[in-house]
Amino acid sequence: MNANLNLSATMAMQFVAQSLSTVKFSTQEDDAEFGNRVVPRELRGWLARLRLLEGVPFSYLVADEQLLPRESIRFFYLDRAWTDALVQGALGVGTVNSSDRAELNALYRVVRDELDEEERRVRLPGGETVQQGPAGPVSGFVLRSRAVAGWPGLHVRAYDRELGVADDAAIPESDPRRLKLLRMERLAPAVLLVLFDGIPAVVHIEEPRQGIQFGVRLSPVGGDPNNLQAGVKARNAKTALDTNANAADLVPVPFRPGSPGVIDIRKLNEALLKAPNTNMEGSVDGAEFALQMLRFPYRQVFGDPSVNGAPPLVNVFRPTLAYSVAKLATLFSRS
Repeated sequence: MNANLNLSATMAMQFVAQSLSTVKFSTQEDDAEFGNRVVPRELRGWLARLRLLEGVPFSYLVADEQLLPRESIRFFYLDRAWTDALVQGALGVGTVNSSDRAELNALYRVVRDELDEEERRVRLPGGETVQQGPAGPVSGFVLRSRAVAGWPGLHVRAYDRELGVADDAAIPESDPRRLKLLRMERLAPAVLLVLFDGIPAVVHIEEPRQGIQFGVRLSPVGGDPNNLQAGVKARNAKTALDTNANAADLVPVPFRPGSPGVIDIRKLNEALLKAPNTNMEGSVDGAEFALQMLRFPYRQVFGDPSVNGAPPLVNVFRPTLAYSVAKLATLFSRS
């Protein structure tokens, strides 16, 4: 042996990394859906939830309350490099020496590929198969609203195109037009976090459909969104169909004097009787009044629902980067 041989730390790490590059890692279990896996399922599940920001402090997601004011929604993109670093940091706790870190670095590609599929199993609707393949971009939103506290069972659906159908609730998440929900959770009574497997073209947020609900329609007066008029759509008491196809044809809802928000039922009944083609025969009983006040769950649409065709349709959720003319002028003036 040559006693004058000098082996630096860099040379040692290069030797270890080169040796590990040809190593084939043994499988730890046979997953019923994904086949042979190197990472145990319990650990895969924990790391997949970590990639979906489970357990990450809320201050890391929203740095300041002013970034998420009341009655607001903020759409965002999840930086895969950031979540990869998060997973690497969690795995790095178990490394002790340079050899351990080199082995983890060689193993991480396998870990990442397995987590790409595992994160789609964190939230899996009953009866649907797990989507497989490499993970793509993750987008989502944070909603802060009284609607989250008032309706804990809000429905959220995202699509890569506007479907142009009145009722899309029956479309499963496995439909190629629909984006899978990776995570949907209330972080606080009035704060909802949602993550999508991809970038949507349109997002629907809808009140829950369980039970029966009543309400009025609010329409702006004179095009002013801050001046709203309450109304109901008159229905035929015998067929339950709208008496007029014109969506703007509403019966104004009267309120009690000095009590805003409290409906004057007697005057409303009189107004409903005057509406054409209601077939209520001179009086409004309890069942007919319930029929008139029945409201389908409200749906808020984000995106452009007027666009139809093949994707990509609308890019309202895609990021755009650009300098303003004034900013460019400032930059060039300094050079």
